[in-house]
Amino acid sequence: MNAFSGKKIFSSLGYIFVLVWVIFTFVLIGWVFFASLSTSSEIFSDHMFKFKSGFHFSNYIKAWNTQRVSVFFINSLLYTVVSCTAIIIISSPAAYALSRYRFPGNTVIQNMFAAALGIPLIMIIMPLFGIASSLRITNNRFLLMFLYTAVNVPFGVFFMLAFFKNLSYTYEEAAAIDGCSPVKTFWKIMFPLAQPGLVTLTVFNFITIWNEFFMSLIFANRPNVRPVAVGLYNMIQSMRYTGDWGGMFASVVIVFLPTFILYIFLSDRIIKGVTAGAIKG
Repeated sequence: MNAFSGKKIFSSLGYIFVLVWVIFTFVLIGWVFFASLSTSSEIFSDHMFKFKSGFHFSNYIKAWNTQRVSVFFINSLLYTVVSCTAIIIISSPAAYALSRYRFPGNTVIQNMFAAALGIPLIMIIMPLFGIASSLRITNNRFLLMFLYTAVNVPFGVFFMLAFFKNLSYTYEEAAAIDGCSPVKTFWKIMFPLAQPGLVTLTVFNFITIWNEFFMSLIFANRPNVRPVAVGLYNMIQSMRYTGDWGGMFASVVIVFLPTFILYIFLSDRIIKGVTAGAIKG
């Protein structure tokens, strides 16, 4: 067997693995979607896909209103949008300054951001909870948004740092000749040029914050501040008493849709953003 044949077999096995994974994912998502349109008795029967009693779109209305999914959804949307915006506003200028300017401590700061990525969240969650409890600011939306921003800023800086390093210096030189200040050059020229990286970073952060569970479980105990992950967890626990499985699967679909739609429409930009950071501008 020559090297070409071995490489071809390896590629074929990779395609087969990806195909199996895609089929499995679509079957799983399809099952959840059909279950959300069925009754609880049909879900546990052998004829769920026959829909003998019709499509129960009322499961979505009931989940949105009765199961408080609307509250959880709006909370998560607020946390995600505000935190993603704050991460971009903080990470982009920091990454740009670290990539373009040489000053004492530049390397140390970059290494600190890189080291922060390796710190497990569980190691800092209890000290943070102790501080928040002593200040009596738990179950606070602003606290959750602050924590989501602070925890994800190191990744944002690290990601955008590599992106800005690969942008050409000619844009800044031309802006300096025209009399642009460094701050104006960043916001007017370099920030728009970094759009592929910004879109990719936003999508990554959106998915991370939208699906975050552990931190919100600790800091959001009240139903009116819970995001979707903790809300769904409590709904699953309550299923032992209510048995409304159709409503639960409808809630899962409602929670899943934003990230699914976001990825469908921005998948090309995500790929471009990831690859752009590896290509010298």
